[in-house]
Amino acid sequence: MKLSVYGKGGIGKSTTSCNISTALAKRGKKVLQIGCDPKHDSTFTLTGFLIPTIIDTLQEKDFHYEDIWPEDVIYRGYAGVDCVEAGGPPAGAGCGGYVVGETVKLLKELNAFDEYDVILFDVLGDVVCGGFAAPLNYSDYCMIVTDNGFDALFAANRIAASIREKSRTHPLRLAGLIGNRTSKRDLINKYIEAVPMPILEILPLIEDIRVSRVKGKTIFEMAETEPMLDQVAQYYLNIADQLLALPEGVVPQDAPDRDLFTLLSDYYLNPATAKGAPVEKEEELEALMV
Repeated sequence: MKLSVYGKGGIGKSTTSCNISTALAKRGKKVLQIGCDPKHDSTFTLTGFLIPTIIDTLQEKDFHYEDIWPEDVIYRGYAGVDCVEAGGPPAGAGCGGYVVGETVKLLKELNAFDEYDVILFDVLGDVVCGGFAAPLNYSDYCMIVTDNGFDALFAANRIAASIREKSRTHPLRLAGLIGNRTSKRDLINKYIEAVPMPILEILPLIEDIRVSRVKGKTIFEMAETEPMLDQVAQYYLNIADQLLALPEGVVPQDAPDRDLFTLLSDYYLNPATAKGAPVEKEEELEALMV
């Protein structure tokens, strides 16, 4: 199974990815997580340090693939999850999609893809070009990480458009949305009314999820000394179980940008109760402030 994780920049994709990889490993799967971000910090929560990137290793070897061994680019992380960082070109130069392609090419040369039950691509930010969408070419499922905010859902809609486009030529499906560290889901619900898609999980606003990133540890590792975090780890195990059940997934029919903008902004400007009656004035003002 090959998975891709997308979402707005800074929404918590890497923390989510590392915990999902760990959850899949806890379910007995051999997992490889590939960080697809020039910052090369996707796997930090699994390894506790910034591992060398594939593009740096290739440059050291003058791009002689035959001189590279698996141990040069694959590092073991928590719970036995293997980790790779694709790296990227210098800021403002080159194409991140090219680097992802070179990473996949090298891993295939090393027969790495044949050794894992699950390969997870953690991809940077919004999809703005074909390069950023390159991991979708190799994926069975995509997951979109969002919160209950306007910008994250706007990015999610653009990612949905990329999935729809790639599904024309690849056996790709959207597994669903993951709401990360959000106390509400009303705007998420409003969005999936317009663009139907599954919700895999909604993670509450738990500070330990953010802290785990800073500590360079997954929630599962932190739970070894803080047993109360077992309840938080269960969210990721639930996502893993849904993926291992091989869901049918969907090909999303994204909303046009202007329609989505109107839908989400109208929801803030004209909020209503579940019964359709106007809300109290105080709640209206609160929504406008948000």
